Amino acid sequence: MTIRILLADDQPLVRSGLTGLLGAESDLSVVAAARDGQEAVELAAELRPDVACLDIRMPVLDGIEATRALTSLEPAVPVLILTTFDLDDYVFGALEAGAAGFLLKDAEPEEIVAAVRQVAAGQGTLDQSLTRRILAEFVQRRALAPVTARAADGLLTARELEILGLLARGMSNEEIARELVVEIATVKSHLARMLPKLGVRSRLQAVVWAYQNRIVQVPDGP
Repeated sequence: MTIRILLADDQPLVRSGLTGLLGAESDLSVVAAARDGQEAVELAAELRPDVACLDIRMPVLDGIEATRALTSLEPAVPVLILTTFDLDDYVFGALEAGAAGFLLKDAEPEEIVAAVRQVAAGQGTLDQSLTRRILAEFVQRRALAPVTARAADGLLTARELEILGLLARGMSNEEIARELVVEIATVKSHLARMLPKLGVRSRLQAVVWAYQNRIVQVPDGP
């Protein structure tokens, strides 16, 4: 199955480079490349891509508002943020808007390709070199959703809490299934019930929720 990708970046060179990089993969196809967030939203409504790769700072409509619009479509379009900014209010805003992940533009080509595949598979991704810093600052500065003020006890089942903890460790559905000795479909079913309970729209937001509520602790060290 081919993953259909929508790109959005106001720099022609970046659009061209990403189109060449992703289009070279046999299972990936760039169906459109937008110059700004507004054009990305319009193209997504027409083409219904599997993944949208967005820059943060764009004219007309920035990456945050574009993300909010794309994740509000029915069905939602998963968003991968590709940015040059690591610790930036734009990044936090994109996470709150429902982005499934973010990656720095100076990441290795294979990392970008892998991130697109992860987001398309519903797994989300977070730049590993920045995970601890992003989570630590996000927990201190932001409230992800009103539900974060409530205790997790009674909100999630024991199994859901277990899966949330493994999710926060960066495990994929397949890895969680192996860890718990259950079917992948069972993991997906638990996640589908869990996210609405937390008031979040993505796995990545669920991880941030877990740190904010101290279900798991932000790790020390790099």
